[in-house]
Amino acid sequence: RMKPVIVVHGGAGRIFKEREEGSRTGVVRAALRGYGILKQGGSALDAVEEAVRSMEDDPHFNAGCGSVLNEKGEVEMDAIIMDGKNLDSGAVSAVKCIANPIKLARLVMEKTKHMLLTDRGAHLFAQAMGIPETPGEKLITERSRERWKNNLEPDSNPQEFQKDLGTVGAVAIDSEGNVACATSTGGLSNKLTGRVGDTACIGSGGYADNHSGATSTTGHGESIMKVVLARLILYHMEQGMSPEMAADTALDYMKTRVGGLGGVIVVDNSGEWAARFSTKQMSWATVKDDQVHYGIYAGERHTKSVDEALASEGEGF
Repeated sequence: RMKPVIVVHGGAGRIFKEREEGSRTGVVRAALRGYGILKQGGSALDAVEEAVRSMEDDPHFNAGCGSVLNEKGEVEMDAIIMDGKNLDSGAVSAVKCIANPIKLARLVMEKTKHMLLTDRGAHLFAQAMGIPETPGEKLITERSRERWKNNLEPDSNPQEFQKDLGTVGAVAIDSEGNVACATSTGGLSNKLTGRVGDTACIGSGGYADNHSGATSTTGHGESIMKVVLARLILYHMEQGMSPEMAADTALDYMKTRVGGLGGVIVVDNSGEWAARFSTKQMSWATVKDDQVHYGIYAGERHTKSVDEALASEGEGF
């Protein structure tokens, strides 16, 4: 039987000093939640969904509550989940008034014959599935609103602000050797209404295949889509590269070919993992062999035992 592994990211880009602590705590908490499921023999699919849900509920991240606002000042979110066993996937795009888009993506995968539902159709499907509606206001933090306002100023440069992108994601391998990925985001600050980035697109925002592994991406969505980043990483792994080498090679290609920056988390089908980024920072955490590793800056890696991490969390699974 496989030793389970989970890796999560809280977004690549620029993490402001006063938000570092919350980002670190948030990714560690998400990784512990996912690992708790894997430890009890749960599936990779359940683990990545739970980890992402944890970050959607955390206002430090640009997903779920805390999502950035589009040009009209609304939250529009994208999410994807994928099962490496049979390549089943579910995604939603441009959804509003839902606390956990990742849950809806999972339902699209399991309850429909489709892979991606958008906007109004996703909303109708959520109603049919009995998912409670969360008033749009509830998902908007003071910070997101401030930022949206600043970006509307005539001399502002939203591109500058879009550097601290916070897509969230998770990849895992369970004791059965199945892999899965999940990714969720609020997108780009002050984006056009109806803009959908890489997150909801299979092969860009994430990809999972038991034959090679699973990956979840973060960064500049349009660049990620141009190179189909998630699938590109797995392709390199199929050619014999390690997760780290495959991630670096693909990120480097995206940078040189289209000038795009981003970050990725990867787990291969033997449980090797990587968390790599070409941006200044990316919050990430992983749990393997009852050890938690986490960091934000390049070269930064803290390690704690799961028990120690849980104790400082002040909460069990």
